[in-house]
Formats: sequence, C-alpha cells, structure tokens
Amino acid sequence: MTHEEQDSPPAAVPETASETAGREWAWARLETPIGPLLLAATRTGLVQVVFHADARTARRALTRLEQLFGGPPLPGIPHLATAVSELTAYFDGRLRTFTVPLDWSLSSGFSARVLRILACDVPYGAVVGYQDLADRAGEPGAARAVGAAMGSNPLPVVVPCHRVVASDGGIGGFGGGLETKRLLLALEGVLPAPLF
Repeated sequence: MTHEEQDSPPAAVPETASETAGREWAWARLETPIGPLLLAATRTGLVQVVFHADARTARRALTRLEQLFGGPPLPGIPHLATAVSELTAYFDGRLRTFTVPLDWSLSSGFSARVLRILACDVPYGAVVGYQDLADRAGEPGAARAVGAAMGSNPLPVVVPCHRVVASDGGIGGFGGGLETKRLLLALEGVLPAPLF
C-alpha cells in the first residue's frame, strides 16, 4: 500500500452528530464476486457500502450506523432496493453508470469534494492518478489528502475509489484490500481478468 492511502482507514464521520441524528435508514447484505457488501441507505440515498461484510464486520457497522442515525433500521427505504439492483447489475457486467441517489452525510470538506469529482468525472473503465484528482479539485499539492479521502470513502464501488491509481504505474492502495481493487479493475477491463 502506498503512503498516499492508509492501511486501515478510519470510518468517515459527519461534521456534527446533528447532521445524521433522527434519520430513517435501512440496510441489506449483498453477496458479490468481491465478497459480501453491507449497504445502508437513508431516505436521501445510499449512505454507506462496507466491504468484507462478514457477521462481525456487519455487526460493527450496523451498531455504528444505529448510533449515528439515532435509532434502529426501518424497512421500506426505496434507495436501498435501487442500490442492490444496480450493484447486482454492475457485478454482472450489465451496468456501467450508477444512478442511485447518494447521501453524502458521512463525508465532508475536501474529502467530500474530491469524492464528488471522482463520482462525476472518472467513468467506468478509466483510471485517474492521485495527483490528477488533486489538480481537478483545485488543490495541486494535495495528492496525499486525496489518498486519505479515498481511504475514508463511505461509498466504495459506487463512488469508484478503485479507479484512483499511483503515479508510478502501480495500482496504489485500497481500503478494501489490493485483491479487491484488482478484481474491480479487471471487471472494468482496466486489468486482465485473474486466472483461477
């Protein structure tokens, strides 16, 4: 992993607890070729994607979300069904652009700005360097801060931090693990498909 991205990124947190308190939310677990994902959505949109959502990881994530949102999950959040459908289509190779609304409340400041640029400007099958993304954000000296923003991305895959690579030609770091990043880049045709 490069020093541009952290090994175990801290969970993104909102600027104030009042930004999330009292929100209705729901969650689902989705089996994918990169392992189970935990998806959480609010009435605003998809709010979090958690990699490697085995029972322990899912339990920790759900406890944290319940604390953030000030209550237990509720059924009937339509953005959750949309996220499950779109991610299923993405992993089946039938979807290249996500349209599910996003709830950006778990990111703020520079991180939120860079993640929004990434979501809008780096399409399926393309990659961008940390420095290039810093330049696009109007902060040419902030390549390391871009790495930190990618490491704290609350919406990986949908906000494609796997498409951000190192300037030396390597794939860079990844909070979901380098093998996960390789698999996502192979799915999009950036890297050759792995041999099994």
